[in-house]
Amino acid sequence: MTGSVGFTGTTGRPLVVFDGDCAFCTASVERIRERIRPEVEFVAWQRLDLAALGLTEQQVESAVQWIDGDGGRAAGARAGALLLRRAALPWRVVGTVMLIPPVSWVAAGVYRLVAKNRHRLPGGTAACAFPGPKQG
Repeated sequence: MTGSVGFTGTTGRPLVVFDGDCAFCTASVERIRERIRPEVEFVAWQRLDLAALGLTEQQVESAVQWIDGDGGRAAGARAGALLLRRAALPWRVVGTVMLIPPVSWVAAGVYRLVAKNRHRLPGGTAACAFPGPKQG
C-alpha cells in the first residue's frame, strides 16, 4: 500500500488503529486527542500495512485495535480501556475499572452497540456502517 506506515515503536507509545473512513470514528479520535490526550499514536487503518501488523481488514473494520511495543494487543472496549489508562487522572482510573468484571462485560456490550450503530450516531455517515459480506 503506497503511503502506508508500520508500527515501529520508535515513540514508545502504543498504536491505536481506527477506521479513517468513518466520520464518527474520526471525530471521536479528535475529541479524545483534544480532551483526554492519551499518550498513544492514532492511525487510520487505511494508512497502515495491516499484514505487517498482523491485522486483517475485518478486524480493523469491526473494532478499534490496540498494539503496544511489547506485542500486547486488544480490540474494542478493552482497547478503549487501555487507551484511557495512558491518559491522566481521572481517565486512568476509568480505564482500569473498565478492565474489571463485571464492568468489563458492560463496557464490551456498550462498545458493540455503539460500533454496530455508529452510522446512526451524531457525525456518522453511510461510510460508518459495517461493510456487508464480501462477494467473491
